[in-house]
Amino acid sequence: MFTGLIEEVGCVRWIRATERSTELRVSAPQISSDLRVGDSVAVSGCCLTATSIHNGELSFDLLAETMDRTNLRTLETDRPVNLERALAATGRIGGHFVQGHIDCTARVISFDPWGTDYRLEVELPENFARYAVEKGSIALDGISLTIAELKQSSFVVWIIPHTRWKTNLNRLQAESLLNIEFDLLAKYVERLLPKTK
Repeated sequence: MFTGLIEEVGCVRWIRATERSTELRVSAPQISSDLRVGDSVAVSGCCLTATSIHNGELSFDLLAETMDRTNLRTLETDRPVNLERALAATGRIGGHFVQGHIDCTARVISFDPWGTDYRLEVELPENFARYAVEKGSIALDGISLTIAELKQSSFVVWIIPHTRWKTNLNRLQAESLLNIEFDLLAKYVERLLPKTK
């Protein structure tokens, strides 16, 4: 479990296919000193298990499901990725509950400055639209955000300067592919409600 508050922006050292999976190595000097092999780390919102920790770098094995469902398949050397360690039982929840289980990816429609802030509009995939609620929580590349405006086939979030510069959003542009995790509560409510015919 995570909160969507990014602790560090790591840098991809390499991503390569192996006999059993795809291996990702990320430079993470800030958080790596407090991690052990087997710990969970959200990498751009995707919950991964650290398989090795060495000299400030973390390695992860990516399954085919992860590659198919997330934007990690588009990673290249030197690309920035958002990193967050799993929430400690005694930790504060400053964002919202984020599982690190990506629902889908979606493309950025626009990312424009509005005064000192930024307006980010993202495509809303039709088969997940029911989980999006105005003023509801959403995680984009692992960042806890609030949906400010809901449209027919897109949604808008506002980004403050601090969030832009302390995450990988400072390199975001139109057509970028973002990992999306919709609010967990909406999924449970849907499951518990009786199905209508």
